[in-house]
Amino acid sequence: MSSARDRILDSFEDILIKEGERAATVDAVAAAAGVSKGGLLYHFRSKEAMVQALCERLAALTAADAGRIATAPEGAARYYVRTSRYMDSPLDRAIVAVARLVQQGHPAAVQTFARIQEVWLEALESCLGSRALAQAVKLMGDGLYYSATFLSAGAAAPRVTDEELEAVLEQVDALVARK
Repeated sequence: MSSARDRILDSFEDILIKEGERAATVDAVAAAAGVSKGGLLYHFRSKEAMVQALCERLAALTAADAGRIATAPEGAARYYVRTSRYMDSPLDRAIVAVARLVQQGHPAAVQTFARIQEVWLEALESCLGSRALAQAVKLMGDGLYYSATFLSAGAAAPRVTDEELEAVLEQVDALVARK
């Protein structure tokens, strides 16, 4: 069973994803988490404290993912692009929730998003030996992720099939082999 603090943060994240930043009021988060407003304020003294905690969650999940990039048996580039499909994982949910905060200009969210982009780029560069190659791979993965998360929300954008992803990964392999 998760702690009340975790339930509150999960509820904040869920409301941000489904309804946006304006709907994520202290009262709404408390109700969704099944705690009183006082209970929420015991764990998070303000909405900004929840924003900070969510940013910390995203930073920790990103650091763990960067570690997996460095140790992926399939190689860093393949791993990054292959895992750039939205799977509703804790990392995916944190990314989308913080992106909603970035859209509203929350300084902590903006800084966190910039920092995690650099963490991934540095992990790729370290493995691939080239910043330009790392940027190319990152942009391929980011485009796939953008398509999977933001465009498919409107049902008009089709999901990338396993076969299409494999074809993209073959191009990633060719790009990496050219370095």
